[in-house]
Amino acid sequence: MGSPAAGSGGRQRLGIDLGGTKIAGIVLGRDGSTLAEARVAAPRGAYGETVEAVADLVLRLEAEVGMPCSVGIGMPGSLSPATGLVRNANSHWLNGHPFAADLEQRLERPLRIENDANCLAVSEAIDGAGAGARVVWAVILGTGVGSGIALDGRVLTGRNGIAGEWGHGPLPAPRDDERPGPACYCGRRGCVETWLSGPGMAADHARRHGGSLTAEAVVAEGRTGSPAAQETLAAHLERLGRAAAQVVNLLDPDVIVIGGGLSRIPELIAGLPAAIAPHVFSDTFDTPVRASLHGDASGVRGAAWLWEAEGA
Repeated sequence: MGSPAAGSGGRQRLGIDLGGTKIAGIVLGRDGSTLAEARVAAPRGAYGETVEAVADLVLRLEAEVGMPCSVGIGMPGSLSPATGLVRNANSHWLNGHPFAADLEQRLERPLRIENDANCLAVSEAIDGAGAGARVVWAVILGTGVGSGIALDGRVLTGRNGIAGEWGHGPLPAPRDDERPGPACYCGRRGCVETWLSGPGMAADHARRHGGSLTAEAVVAEGRTGSPAAQETLAAHLERLGRAAAQVVNLLDPDVIVIGGGLSRIPELIAGLPAAIAPHVFSDTFDTPVRASLHGDASGVRGAAWLWEAEGA
C-alpha cells in the first residue's frame, strides 16, 4: 500500500459523497487531515441539477483551500464499462446518464468516480479499521446494502465494474418461510438488501409481529428486553451471518469492516463472527469484524483517496 502522501502529484485530495438526500464534500491534506468540509442537500429526482450541485460544491471547497485539487466522487450504483452510463443506482434519476462525462466536462478535468461502497473500502483500508490489511471487505448496512473490496489499499473494480456487488444477490440457503422473499426495486425477489437493510429489518419485524417500528426502534426495544424485538434482531443477525459467509468462502478477506447506519449497533458487530463461523468452509474462522473507524465520513474520505487508491 502506498503512503498517504503519494499518488496525486502533491495536490490536496477532494472527495464528494453523492447520496440520495445529501452531498458531502471534504478536502484532505497529504497526511489525511481535514482541511475543509461542507454538505448540501441533494436535488432529488433532477439529474442536471445534481451535476451542477456536485460541481458547485467542488469549486466551493477548492476556493476555501485556495488551490485546485484532485477530485474523487463516490456515488450510488456504478458506471458501465461498456457505455459509460450510470446503472443500478437507487437514486434512479442518475441511471442511464453519462454522469462521469458530464461532470468532467463541467469541471474541465479528469475525475475518479466509484461506487460508494468501494469508497468505504478504500477509506477504511488506507487509514481506518482495515489499515495494514491486504484484503479488506467493506460492507454498507443502511438504507441499502452494498459492499466493496480493497486490495493493498486500491479498489477492486472487476472486468464488468461490479466487484463486491452483494446487495442484489439472493439470500443464501433460504428457509421455506424466506421464499420467494420480499420484492426488490431491482425487479428480483429475496435480494440480500431486502433482508439486511434497515428498512428490511423493519419490514421483517412487521411481518413477524405487526406494527410499524423502524429498525432503530426495533434495536431500542430489543435493548429494553422486548422478546419480539429480540427475536427480530436474532433472525437478522443469523441471516447476516449466512450472507457474509458466502463472501468469506469466496474472498477470505483479512478484515471485514461494517459501515452504514446499522454499523452503530454494537451487538451486531460483536455477534457477527459467531453468526458467520458455522457457514464457513474451514476448520477455523478468526477474521476480525470491525465497525468503520471513520463512520459516516468513510464514504467521502474514500472518494478523496481514490487517486491514491488507483495509483494515479
